[in-house]
Parts: sequence; structure tokens; C-alpha cells
Amino acid sequence: MAKLGYARVSTSQQKLDIQLAALKAKGVREDRIFSDKASGKDTARNGLQRLLERAEGGDEVFCTKLDRLGRNTLDMITIVEKLHEKGVSVTFIDDNLSTAGDMGYML
Repeated sequence: MAKLGYARVSTSQQKLDIQLAALKAKGVREDRIFSDKASGKDTARNGLQRLLERAEGGDEVFCTKLDRLGRNTLDMITIVEKLHEKGVSVTFIDDNLSTAGDMGYML
């Protein structure tokens, strides 16, 4: 059971610092944080793909906000569903939402 993190900014001029600090504050080790500097519209996000490959049952993925994970609502739901099927929960720190447990997944 591992804590994993995902951070994304839309352009290479933006910085990941605030998101990385929030993930570390939740206890995510630096070597377990995956990140991208790419538009959410970009489907080929290497950091996200590596996270999805790494995550396994019992893990918890932390992300600062809903819009950092998916490019739109449907994409975000698809990603959360893929993780749920593996037994991985997702926590959105700033939104105070988690898919852990039956009620969390329903949200």
C-alpha cells in the first residue's frame, strides 16, 4: 500500500511547486510523485501513464484538484474508474474529496 501523487500544469512556463508541496504534506514520497507539464487536452501525458501503470491495489493517489487529473469531467471519471478497478482510491486534496470506501466512490 503506497501513497502516490499526480501533479500537472498546463504550460512549461508554469511551476509545479505548490502542487508538489501539497502532495509531500500528505506524506507522498518524492519518488512516488508523477507529473506533467502539458495541457489537460493532451491525451499523451507520460506522467499520468506512468502513474496508472504503477498504481496497484491498496494504493492511494493524491491530486490537488479535480481539474489536474482529467482534461474534462468524462476523462477524469474514466481515470478514477480505471484506478478503482485496480483497488486504488483517489483523494483530491483542495476539493476535500476521496473515492475511498463505498460512499467515497459513489461521490
